[in-house]
Amino acid sequence: MDDLVTTIKIILLLMSLRVILRLKRRRIKRKRLWVKPWLLRRGRRGAYLNLCRDLQSEDLQSFQNFARVVPNQFQQLLQMVTPIIQRQNTNFRDAISPGERLMITLRFLATGESFRSLHYAFRIGCSTLIELIPETCRVIYQVLKERHLKCPTTADEWKKVSEGFQTTAKFPSCLGALDGKHIRIRPPPHCGAQFFNYKHFNSIVMMALVDSNYRFLYVDVGCNGRVSDGTDMSMPFFVVADEAFPLKSYLMKPFARRGLSREQRVFNYRLSRARRIVENTFANRFRVFLSTIDLDPNVVEVIVLASCALHNYLRDECGNAYLCGLTDQDGQETWRQDPPLQQAALPRSTNASSEAKQNRERLMEYFNSEAGAVPWQWDRL
Repeated sequence: MDDLVTTIKIILLLMSLRVILRLKRRRIKRKRLWVKPWLLRRGRRGAYLNLCRDLQSEDLQSFQNFARVVPNQFQQLLQMVTPIIQRQNTNFRDAISPGERLMITLRFLATGESFRSLHYAFRIGCSTLIELIPETCRVIYQVLKERHLKCPTTADEWKKVSEGFQTTAKFPSCLGALDGKHIRIRPPPHCGAQFFNYKHFNSIVMMALVDSNYRFLYVDVGCNGRVSDGTDMSMPFFVVADEAFPLKSYLMKPFARRGLSREQRVFNYRLSRARRIVENTFANRFRVFLSTIDLDPNVVEVIVLASCALHNYLRDECGNAYLCGLTDQDGQETWRQDPPLQQAALPRSTNASSEAKQNRERLMEYFNSEAGAVPWQWDRL
């Protein structure tokens, strides 16, 4: 009797297993393909191995417009990042090459294209791009920051910064131009109003100090948008900023705009000319910042830092050729009106120290004296 019961149980178990296997086979058949067939043709028809190579061999200007770098710079960057972003092929698929990873990332930074648009152009899945681009940005920042995004640390290095402003803007004792910008983001779930700024959109704040050569000296990014950003003459060193910043002994800002004397207007113009360098450095060379970045705020920070390091790298490698369209202009260039990259304002202070006010008055007197005046300042009043 026991043997019969055991046999029946075994038969029932086998029948159950057979039914389960049939159901699994049906589910497998109904599942979508692991990789869409047109994605598998990336090597033959994707943008990197076709369009990019055509541009590199036939139209260098279009290649630069596409990636914001010339082929030689692309190869230099590729050599630096390849040891870190190289991946091994598997039995199931070939890895995305370092060159393709770098090109996709540069294209994203240059244009701010959506992941879906890049997905169709390069024939790479959106989920892969969402991981690939931030990862490559981290590596770009990693390999460039020590040489190309290093803040001065010695007195001699800061003195060179000051001499640069004296030479280019005729502005003495200046250690940099300071400004801040809101970078639009899509807020993370359940964050409330943490990133919602006074201009009524979600953002993180980028604050940057720039030298007279349009290079970032120091970059701070990640503060949520709800926190508003705002000669032989003996003078202490300072940083120049606009009216959004408080007047401090180390931070020089213009006079309030109403009821200005001629001398004060001269000072404001000279200061504006010096700090316009930071405006031009913020110019939208990397247009990813003109769109809302649909990534985690921590990832957006990495993208910003990579872009700043890349800007300095191109400035160092290309010289003035990279600055075409970014050099000092008195007019209002079109990129200044682009709404997504908006100025960030710091909380205003009405308690400027007497030392700070005296320093500004002395500098105003210097700009209006024979020793400090320049011929072109009178034409701008």
